[in-house]
Amino acid sequence: MSDQIIVTVSGVDKVGIVAEVTAVLAKNEVNIEDIKQTLMQGHFVMFMLCDIEKSTYTFKEIKEALITCGKNMGMEVWVQKKEIFDNMHKI
Repeated sequence: MSDQIIVTVSGVDKVGIVAEVTAVLAKNEVNIEDIKQTLMQGHFVMFMLCDIEKSTYTFKEIKEALITCGKNMGMEVWVQKKEIFDNMHKI
């Protein structure tokens, strides 16, 4: 079983989005392995591949912390286990 997760953040661009999300990840002992972000006509989108293997927090706790962070910023946040994400996108 993989300990990798995919975090997606989307919403109206503003200062501090990356800082807020990465602070939550750091607090929850999550390692960011890859990060991509783009801005499309004022709409911010970020994808992160993260590893939770060494975290003392559960997937559920990490997911809830990220979703709460997103709500506080007015952003949509989705968190999925990478293996589920991969299976959903197989043809």
